[in-house]
Amino acid sequence: MAAPANGEVAASVSPTTSASLHNRFRGNSLSLNPSIRAPKVLHPIDNDDLKLLLLENISQEAVRAFQAQGFHVDHSAKAMSEDELVEKIGQYHAIGIRSKTKITERVIKASSKLLVIGCFCIGTNQVDLSTAAKAGIPVFNSPFSNSRSVAELVISEIIALSRQLFERAYEMRTGTWNKQSKGCWEIRGKTLGIVGYGHIGSQLSVLSESFGMRVLFHDVIPLMPLGQARQVDSLETLLKESDFVTLHVPELPETTNMISAKELKHMKKGAYLINNARGKVIDIPALVEALQSKHLAGAAIDVYPAEPGSNGAPFDDQLNSWSSTLRSLPNVILTPHIGGSTEEAQRMIGEEVSNAVTRYLTSGSTLGAVNFPEVDLRGIAPEQTTNVRICHVHINQPGVLRQVNEILSPYNVEKQYSDSKGDVAYLMADIADVSPRDVTSLQEKIKKTSANILTRLLA
Repeated sequence: MAAPANGEVAASVSPTTSASLHNRFRGNSLSLNPSIRAPKVLHPIDNDDLKLLLLENISQEAVRAFQAQGFHVDHSAKAMSEDELVEKIGQYHAIGIRSKTKITERVIKASSKLLVIGCFCIGTNQVDLSTAAKAGIPVFNSPFSNSRSVAELVISEIIALSRQLFERAYEMRTGTWNKQSKGCWEIRGKTLGIVGYGHIGSQLSVLSESFGMRVLFHDVIPLMPLGQARQVDSLETLLKESDFVTLHVPELPETTNMISAKELKHMKKGAYLINNARGKVIDIPALVEALQSKHLAGAAIDVYPAEPGSNGAPFDDQLNSWSSTLRSLPNVILTPHIGGSTEEAQRMIGEEVSNAVTRYLTSGSTLGAVNFPEVDLRGIAPEQTTNVRICHVHINQPGVLRQVNEILSPYNVEKQYSDSKGDVAYLMADIADVSPRDVTSLQEKIKKTSANILTRLLA
């Protein structure tokens, strides 16, 4: 494949036989253990040559995993704009993104072949989930794989803020020796307030207690604490009692600007605020005021309301009007959305999401989809050579199963399972003794039912 214009999409990368020390220690985690009775390998009836587009430098292990399935993979280190996606997406059956690429309604409407979206990250707010579901496109993510990496970053930020580490390091790099202890603290005995006690928050809770910290947390539901952590009844209580406050919440209407001027005033004088969650959960201009007034002693920010689309792009006032002011403040750690950017996290994310996308494309399983009914069937036995799997996405309305089952009545339905989520329903069925000449006819008949969104046959 020739080199693409503007470096937008690179040709697929061939697997390499060389193995690093890390590879030798961890083993080939993407390969499955051999099975005594492996299920039949299924292939799409009408689009066997599946093309995948992977953006934002998704792990090479994921690329190799897709290639091992026989998929054609185009891989790019950069994100794409909406206009670029609209131009290119029509040729692809699947797309993999991280947090910068936005899959909007306009992009989905231009996606004439798109079957599945893989978000190689925790969040999915960069995808129009509702529109994707209505188009019959499940969205998969990796909600757990980078939890440890983010938790460890928070611990490092707590220590760096409490010791003014970035200030002293910058002074040394500019040739200034400034040894001091004023305003520098041990974290032992201090109180950490965790907002959002999910996978990251709970791991952070355990790590911080090992440093001798007292842990409080606030969540919208009652949760069992780990170790000696204690759940408090309100965000205000947590803010008033904590020396460090760290945020681990999704981006929702109710979490937008959840930390603003009012909440910052509730925080202790000399406290520190850390955000590795989502860029819009903090009112940044209010945070700037709290830092300038010395009410807060420091902050660490890894996520922003607007972020550059690629490495090397400017982080300036054109992107966020307050950028230069925030960059000028002392004891403020600014990082470029690197919470999950470790080799271990990206490897696990690549493995988890590539497996989910592959399962959907080759077997129809939607287990783990965030916007779609979760449906799965056990594999078809290898000797069942005339069996066909039907994957039927349809509008959730009465009478659909009756229509489909009438079409299937001449055949033996060996397995069938259906579920719904909101306006969308998903039916999987394994049909026995289907002749090759009946396959196309069967698919066309189901497609013509009144509620059909998308129908695929695998054999």
